[in-house]
Amino acid sequence: MTQLDRYLLSKLMALFGFFALVLVSVYWVNRAVLMFDSLISDGQTAVVVLEFTALTLPYVIRIVLPVAAFAATIYAVNRLDQDSELVVMRATGASNWRLARPVVVFGLIASIMMAILINVLVPAAKQRLTERRQEVAQNVTAQFLREGSFQHPVKGVTIYIRKISELGELEDLFLSDRRDPARATIYSADKALIVRSDSGPKLVMLNGMAQTLQQPGDRLAITRFANFTYDIGTLFNVSSNSKRSLDEIGTLTLLRGGAQLAAQSDASPQQIRLELNRRISQPLLAPIAALIGFAALMIGTFSRFGMWRQITLAIFGLIVVQALQNGVESASSSDPGLWPLLYLPALGGGLIAVAMLWWSGRPWRIRATATLQEGGS
Repeated sequence: MTQLDRYLLSKLMALFGFFALVLVSVYWVNRAVLMFDSLISDGQTAVVVLEFTALTLPYVIRIVLPVAAFAATIYAVNRLDQDSELVVMRATGASNWRLARPVVVFGLIASIMMAILINVLVPAAKQRLTERRQEVAQNVTAQFLREGSFQHPVKGVTIYIRKISELGELEDLFLSDRRDPARATIYSADKALIVRSDSGPKLVMLNGMAQTLQQPGDRLAITRFANFTYDIGTLFNVSSNSKRSLDEIGTLTLLRGGAQLAAQSDASPQQIRLELNRRISQPLLAPIAALIGFAALMIGTFSRFGMWRQITLAIFGLIVVQALQNGVESASSSDPGLWPLLYLPALGGGLIAVAMLWWSGRPWRIRATATLQEGGS
C-alpha cells in the first residue's frame, strides 16, 4: 500500500469512526428512551435499563455501519475536492480506478466488522436479552403480588394476599379464576410460594382448598389439597417457549446443525439456509455503499459551486440498493427457497458503482473536457 493509499484510508477510517459514533448514539438513544419507559413503569432499576440498552448495541451498530461508511466516503471525497487535493492526485496521473483502491480496502474493513457483529455478537446479545427479559418478567410477576389488596392481572382473575413474609412466603392466599364461564374455581391456601421453572413461574399453594362451580347445574365440587401447583405465567404474559429463534443462534451452531440445533430451534432446513445466506450477504453492503459514494463524486470536474449534484446522485444510488434489499428480504421471508436473491442488492450496487467509475473516467469525455478548456483559453 502506497503513501497515497494510507493517506486516503486514514481519512476514511477517522470519518467512519465519527459518523458511526454519531449515528449509533442517535439510534441508540431513541431505542433506550422507549425501553426506559417500559422498564421503569414495571418497577425496574436504572441498572436493568442500562443492561438492556447495552445488549441492543450490537444490533444498532450493525444497522448503521453501511450508512456510516457511505457518509464517511462522501465527506472525505468532498473535502478532498474542496481543498484541491483531489485535483493534485489526478494531476499526478492517478485515475479514478486507482483512487478507488483505498476505498475498496476501507469497505472491506467495514465489511469484516459487520460480519463479526452479524455472526457472533448480535446472536449472543439477542440470546442474552431474551433470557434477561424472561427473568425480568418473572420478577415483575412477583412484584405484582402485593399484600393487603385485591389484584386483577387479567380479566376474570382476582388475587388477594393477606401478608408476604420476609422469606417471600404468601400467607392466606385467595385466588379466583372465572375466565371459563362454565367452570369457575376459587383457591384458598394457608401459604404459597412462587417457583421459577423453564416453562415460566408457578404458584405452589400449600394446605388449601379448591372450590369449583360447574355450569350448567350449579354443581359445586370441593377439593382439599396438601400442595397444588398453579401456572401464573399465562396471567402475566410470561413466555413458556424454550425454543430459540434463528437470530439468537450463533453461525457456527447453524453450520453444524444436527441434534444440537434441532433442540434449540424448530426451524426448517430451508429457513436455516436462508438465515446463513442472509448473514453472508449483509456484510457486503458496507463496501458497496462506500464505492457508490466514491464513484458518484468522481463524476464531473471541479466546480466552485460544490458537488451537490454528485452527492444527490450517490444518495439516489444508495436508495436504489436499499429498495432492492427491502424487496429481496420480503420475497425471501415469504419463500425461503428464494435465498439466492439476497445477493442481488450487493450485485446491483456493485454494477452501479462500476458504471459510475467507467462514466467518470471514459476517454472520450476527458478529450471533450480538454477541448473545451483549450477553446476557453
